[in-house]
Amino acid sequence: MLAARIIVSIENPEDVVAVSGVTMGQRAVYKFAQNTGSSYIASRYTPGCFTNQIQKKFMEPRLLLVTDPFVDHQPIKEAAYSNIPVIALCDTNSNTRFIDVVIPCNNKSKHSLALMYWLLAREVNRLRKAISRAEPWDVVVDLFMYREAEEEEKKSIEETPAAAETENAEAKEKKQDAFAAPSAFAEIKEDATAFGPTPVVAPAGAPEEAAKVQNVAFGIAEDGNWGSTAAPEAAGSWGDSAPPMSAGN
Repeated sequence: MLAARIIVSIENPEDVVAVSGVTMGQRAVYKFAQNTGSSYIASRYTPGCFTNQIQKKFMEPRLLLVTDPFVDHQPIKEAAYSNIPVIALCDTNSNTRFIDVVIPCNNKSKHSLALMYWLLAREVNRLRKAISRAEPWDVVVDLFMYREAEEEEKKSIEETPAAAETENAEAKEKKQDAFAAPSAFAEIKEDATAFGPTPVVAPAGAPEEAAKVQNVAFGIAEDGNWGSTAAPEAAGSWGDSAPPMSAGN
C-alpha cells in the first residue's frame, strides 16, 4: 500500500521507471508499465542511463522500482547519485543499501514476481480511480507471468490439436513424396515379349537378307530367341595353321 501511494504521488506516470535484470521478472515489469503508464527497462541495463546525458537512452526518473537489488545494483547506485528514491522487491538475503522502500517477497520465482507486480499495478489503478474496488480487475495475473518460447509453442499446439494433426499429416506426406523414388518399370506392360530381344528390322526398301545376316551376326535366331544361332567364325582368325613354306625360302 505504501509503495502504491508513492507511485501514485508522481504526477507523470512516465517518470516512474521499473527495472528488471532478472529474466523471470521482465514480462512482469513490461505488463506493470503497460497497465500503469510508467516506463520500464526489461533487458540489460546500460550503465549511465541515469547519469550520462550523452547517451541516447538517458532518462531522468523521479522514482525507481527494481526487481532484485543484487542484479539491479547498477541502476540503484546511479539512482543514489541522482537522489532518486528507490522501491525494491527484496528477499531475505538482499542488500538494502540505497533502498528507501522494501517490499518483502520472493524475487527469484516467476510466480511470486508476477503476483507482486500484479498486486502493485492493481492498487495503483485503484488509487487513481481507474478501476473500482467493488469489482474484480479484468486483467489476470497470468499475463504478468514469464513464459518460455517452448511453453508458448506447446500451449498453442494443445489449444489447436486438430490443426496440429493436419499439419503433421501434411508434413509426413511431403516427406514421403520427397524420398519416394519413381519406379522405372511402372509403365511397362506385363508381356512376355517385353523383356525379350528385339530382332533387327531392315529399313524400308532394303532386302530381307540383310536383316537375317545382322540377326545371325548377333546370335539371334529367326524366332527372336538369343543364343539359338551361333555367330559364324570369321576366316583367318588367330590360331589357324599357317600355310606351308616353300623349300626355297
